[in-house]
Amino acid sequence: MKLLLTSNGLSNQSIAKALFELVGKPASETTVVFIPTAMNVARGDKGWFINDLYNINKQGFKLVDIVDISALPKDVWQPKIEAGDVLFFSGGNSSHLMRWLKESGLAEMLPELLTTRVYAGISAGSIVTNPDLGVSSEDRKIYYEEKFGYKSEEALNFVDMYTRPHYNSVDFPNARKEYLENIAKQTQKTIYALDDQSALKILDGKIEVVTEGDYLKL
Repeated sequence: MKLLLTSNGLSNQSIAKALFELVGKPASETTVVFIPTAMNVARGDKGWFINDLYNINKQGFKLVDIVDISALPKDVWQPKIEAGDVLFFSGGNSSHLMRWLKESGLAEMLPELLTTRVYAGISAGSIVTNPDLGVSSEDRKIYYEEKFGYKSEEALNFVDMYTRPHYNSVDFPNARKEYLENIAKQTQKTIYALDDQSALKILDGKIEVVTEGDYLKL
């Protein structure tokens, strides 16, 4: 399985280079399917979402499709997903994304799809690959439960460690060393905390940190 788990998408050329290494062909021959579903219930300004799309688009991909799995029936979204070389999952609310991955049926399909495709995640899109949603922001999980009646810690469990985006960001108080140390003690698993200039490149279980910023491994 090929994974690119980012905090802030293709925020620098080192991360973009890592994606192309996983894909194995240039941008001009690569189709990206962008799944914005996690963003749908995110509160506040969406400038970050526009920036994420801009950073993808400026790479010069052959085609960038946008496919919301919560808004389209399976017979519409499935062929679109299957046409992609890279499945790029947006940031936003990890509970909302995980819910729709399950309800749409895409969660069951992903292991097979990812034998020939690259999974790329931004923030929530990275968190859902974890063993569970234990490092996801508590306030967002509580908000989602209150508004939508969904409460689950289930994630895709593609990796045997945790990715925590937005390390030391002023907007994410849970992305701090002290908080993550407690989670690491409880889970007995490795945690990679990534700032917005860092990512994890994972190829068949081998993890490589790609960074032009700062990260923490616990």
